[in-house]
Amino acid sequence: MANSLHPLFQAIANARDEQELRLHLMDSLGEHFDAQYWGLCLLNEESHLAEVEMQGGPDVDRFVESYGKLGRRVDPVLRYVLEHHAPAHEALVLSPEIWQQSEVYQNCYAGHDREHVMMGPIVSGGRLMGGLYFARPRHAPAFGTKDLADLTGLCLHLSARLATLRSQPAQPKLLVASRLTPRERQIAELVAKGLTNAEIGAELWITQNSVKQALKRMFRKLNVSARAELVARLQESS
Repeated sequence: MANSLHPLFQAIANARDEQELRLHLMDSLGEHFDAQYWGLCLLNEESHLAEVEMQGGPDVDRFVESYGKLGRRVDPVLRYVLEHHAPAHEALVLSPEIWQQSEVYQNCYAGHDREHVMMGPIVSGGRLMGGLYFARPRHAPAFGTKDLADLTGLCLHLSARLATLRSQPAQPKLLVASRLTPRERQIAELVAKGLTNAEIGAELWITQNSVKQALKRMFRKLNVSARAELVARLQESS
């Protein structure tokens, strides 16, 4: 990890609510851990799954679906995190040979080029509130001791801030548009004008696939499933 985590710690400390906390994290997590895939899972006060957000690659939705069907039941890395409330990567739990023979690797990770996996818990008062997920492809180096140490620090900051936010009286909802990054708001404005993904890419000097992936993230953030819904949601809150 080349960059300092302190800017991320500061962003966590300054988050005004869970939505803002999630946005700060998802925009920055991957680069700090040199991960091609990363995600955040949050549980509600009843310990039920409240929100999952993943980023990294065009197959992210298919991976979430695949992991949801199998991974949570048989993933040894997840099991370690749940039992110990401590970060772990696959090499901490299994040898490389056994890892590649595991059910979750064979039926989930391998098909999506996730060779190296690391997870960390978000905990408060002895209760799990969520977790962080990172993965690297086959050609990338495995996560190591420093990655685990950095993730431990990040989980501590995140756990403390989330516990504080949940103990405070509910605050008025932030404007919907504030959930989007500046680039995402630019894309939303062009979507509202009726431009296609190719036209938006040309206008902003980014690839058509980048526009497509940005729209997927925006749909998840605003809980919509179509471009028209996206535009309507933003217009309602303006």
